[in-house]
Amino acid sequence: MTIPFQPEARGPLHGVRVIDLTRLVAGNMLSLLLADFGAEVIKVEVPGRGDTLRDWYEEGVPVFWKVYARNKQSITLDIRKPEGRAVLEKLAGSSQILLESFRPGVLERLKLGPAELHAANPALVMGRISGWGQTGPYKDRPGFGSLVEGMSGFAAKNGFSDKPPALPNMPLADMAAGMSGAFAIMVALREAEKSGRGQVVDISLLEPLLAAIGPDAAEFRVSGKVKGRSGNRASITAPRNVYKTRDCRFVALSASTEDMAARLFAAIGRQDMLSDPRFRTNADRLQHVDAVDGAIQDFIGARDRDDLLAFFAKAEVTVGPVYDASEILEDPHIKGRGVIIDLPDDDIGAIPMHAVFPRLSVTPGSIRHRAPKLGEQTDTILHSLGYDKVGVADLQKKGVL
Repeated sequence: MTIPFQPEARGPLHGVRVIDLTRLVAGNMLSLLLADFGAEVIKVEVPGRGDTLRDWYEEGVPVFWKVYARNKQSITLDIRKPEGRAVLEKLAGSSQILLESFRPGVLERLKLGPAELHAANPALVMGRISGWGQTGPYKDRPGFGSLVEGMSGFAAKNGFSDKPPALPNMPLADMAAGMSGAFAIMVALREAEKSGRGQVVDISLLEPLLAAIGPDAAEFRVSGKVKGRSGNRASITAPRNVYKTRDCRFVALSASTEDMAARLFAAIGRQDMLSDPRFRTNADRLQHVDAVDGAIQDFIGARDRDDLLAFFAKAEVTVGPVYDASEILEDPHIKGRGVIIDLPDDDIGAIPMHAVFPRLSVTPGSIRHRAPKLGEQTDTILHSLGYDKVGVADLQKKGVL
């Protein structure tokens, strides 16, 4: 079922204007969260080219752009030209938030850094997204997410011990930075609303991912050891793994508490493991994890996935399916809760994408309109800043738009 857009919906951020100079994933994830809850997000894009996400195609359809640019507007503007900078200064003066993802120092060289923008608008919250942050020895290095996923320690602990370190096959560092960055922007906005003081929010791709992967540095300091890759196992609890079913599908299992481990062993008919000193506690099971996984795999491998899931659900054991995209779309919980929704689409009729999250009971977010075409709202936005038709035509003639 295709859900219509809600063009008249108003979210809790209605009235907040966001100028988005970013490109690629992190900035678009951040501004998407703000847009979904009612902020007016204006994407400032390079004339004739636009955000790089527009070029990420699947069968000729720019799916990344369609998903992560919903609820946003687009204006084309060459901020390298004086007239383009003047337009941006006007936009910043009428906005509460400005986001950018240039290399550190670029906006300063264009005379559009915090000093200039805060002189025009002291309450402006300025979110600056980069790979390594605005300070430090690496601040001028290129900061793509893959480099961060390597340097953060994520790749070193991801994958199997007999294989090379594994990078994620999705923009994990960018997504983590975007989601945590949205929180940071709202903290700064709250301060600006109370005191009238804007500030710079320094958002690196490195720090959110490093924080998310666990206390590796503390564990190393305590033990003097670097933990190796453990595949789908966990280094701190057992059992925890992915197991293959008789019909060649997979389930994920985690029994990370003593009660759950006991329930699991009872369910698979291995009550004897509860009294065996090799498996009595979590620490014991970690020392004999091959035997633990072997017993579980023997049980799971003799049964088809759906029957197995029903059995474990009845036994209240924490086991779930390993889905691919096609199965996600058909899952009754995903459908029933509306986790994935279909929206009208000009190219393919309807396009599935994640619903607005998180879910607020009183002031929920909404999807008001599709992702914009390049420069679609340029004239409208310029008119709102006081440019008349002659002024807009002059900017077009000068190649600013």
